[in-house]
Amino acid sequence: MRSATVPRFRSARLGRGWYLAAVLSAVLAVGMCLLGWRQADQAERIAAHPVRTEGTVTQLPAGSATYSTVSYEVDGRQRTAADLWLPEGAKVGDRICLEHAADDLSAVRVCGKRYPQPAGVGLARISVPVALLLFAGCVVRIWRHRRAVQSAGQYVRLRTRGRGRSGRISTTVAFATEALGEGMPSITHGKRSRRRRRGGRRALR
Repeated sequence: MRSATVPRFRSARLGRGWYLAAVLSAVLAVGMCLLGWRQADQAERIAAHPVRTEGTVTQLPAGSATYSTVSYEVDGRQRTAADLWLPEGAKVGDRICLEHAADDLSAVRVCGKRYPQPAGVGLARISVPVALLLFAGCVVRIWRHRRAVQSAGQYVRLRTRGRGRSGRISTTVAFATEALGEGMPSITHGKRSRRRRRGGRRALR
């Protein structure tokens, strides 16, 4: 008699790349949001109490890994601002107009510009929606995979219960059949012996 076997369910494993992409996209979105918020906050501080001064271009960007730098003097102290939006055609040594916040000397921008680093604001406007879409896509993919695994697990449990019930029924029927098979010879043998006894008594009479 065979026992009911429990089927094994092998779910397709979701690659770790989906989880890694979700984490990285979330970190990128948060970082770019903070960058954009900082630029907007500095722009508001400068606009609230602007103080004009002159700066000197000390370095121009020579590649993707370098930035422009401008040095300026405030209250007798020399300061440096990096990656400002310089006028077109600016050269090292040129004098440019700068505005800084009265309560925050590090918040400085070129006169006529809204943000200290417009490139960072533009990058945040592009990268944040892309990162959020990527994060949403990864979350949906992970959620669908988990739902599929849960539904498949429930299906396997239902099949296991059904097979267990059918196995118990078949086992009961088998036991009953064996019992009847073993009991039939004894029953028929008893009837034959009774007939023989009756026939013998009649002959004696």
